[in-house]
Amino acid sequence: MARSHTLRAGTVVLTVFIGLLLAGCNTMEGLGKDIQEAGRVLENTADRDD
Repeated sequence: MARSHTLRAGTVVLTVFIGLLLAGCNTMEGLGKDIQEAGRVLENTADRDD
């Protein structure tokens, strides 16, 4: 019985860890897109000032 409880707890911990890892990847992808867009805005502003 203790082994079953340990296995279940390990599965829950692993599932939560994978979920957090995937959420972090998604967040970094969004951050990268935001930084790219900010770079485009700065570039367009610099081009207009020339």
